[in-house]
Amino acid sequence: MKILIIRLSSIGDIILTTPVIKAFKEKYPESQIDFLVLSQFRDTIRGNPYLNKVHLLDKNKNDGYSKIREFAKGLKKENYDYVFDLHDKLRSRIISKTIGVKTYRYKKRKFWKSILVKIGMIKYRVDNTIIKNYFGAFKDFKLDYNGENLGFYFDEKDLEEVKDWKGYGVIAPGASKETKKWPAEYYGELAEKLYLKYNKPVLILGGTEDKGLAKIIMEKAKDGVIDLTEKLTLKESGALLSQSHYLVCNDSAPFHMGRAFKVPAFVFFGPTSPKMFEFNDTDNLMYHSENCSPCSLHGDKKCNKGHFNCMRKVTPDMAMKIIEENLG
Repeated sequence: MKILIIRLSSIGDIILTTPVIKAFKEKYPESQIDFLVLSQFRDTIRGNPYLNKVHLLDKNKNDGYSKIREFAKGLKKENYDYVFDLHDKLRSRIISKTIGVKTYRYKKRKFWKSILVKIGMIKYRVDNTIIKNYFGAFKDFKLDYNGENLGFYFDEKDLEEVKDWKGYGVIAPGASKETKKWPAEYYGELAEKLYLKYNKPVLILGGTEDKGLAKIIMEKAKDGVIDLTEKLTLKESGALLSQSHYLVCNDSAPFHMGRAFKVPAFVFFGPTSPKMFEFNDTDNLMYHSENCSPCSLHGDKKCNKGHFNCMRKVTPDMAMKIIEENLG
């Protein structure tokens, strides 16, 4: 049996597909499993031992209906038995239709519910975890669900690049949307407390877009932090997390990368629902549960109530207390 799994983006959502990939390979060890992802996210899935091939869709070269169709015609020549569309957007639908074999799609949130949440008529409610929804696309194949055991893979050279940071604590202040970010000044206060408690500077992990947050954190924590934003590749970031003392982060990609290595993770949720995930023993929730929270599936540019209490009411003192209770 030869199958293609489609999940084009983004880092966290791609990592969340790894339990179903592993489950399929364990159930059907002779199967060939290929994966389709946007080229800028290749390192998220590259190196997965349960995959045979990773196909890359380059938006700069293959975007637009006719170009996507042409790209998909190349995939059609692979002679897949089934396609599993775990993205279920316009691009993935064009691709799966062009390939022309039986396609299974994961169950997304009903569109009308998303609209009602957006305009504030109903509160956001999770129907099921993201990973269980992914497994739902494979229900005809009777896969064994064994929890959210995520996978992220790197090479020895990546580990070599970050060996000097082994045993350090990490904070990752970034997120895809503004309302998913715990305030940067809070991260700064917390980093100073962590430095005093564990006698090691805290590493700031992030990309170019997180440099501004890092600057605020450094102004607060001073010598208590080391800024690694923009300095590591995605694979090196995973290698760093694999040997970290702890991770403090938002509902974002680093959370799922850290979970892959069972690093003690302390994650802030505000506008999004923690019920999207099934937490493991090493995952620790930092959540105020404001009356209006959760209010969004993916977060927003700004709090639609104007107060941002879901995040602001989780103070650095409260966060530090949770960390000390779990780390000692």
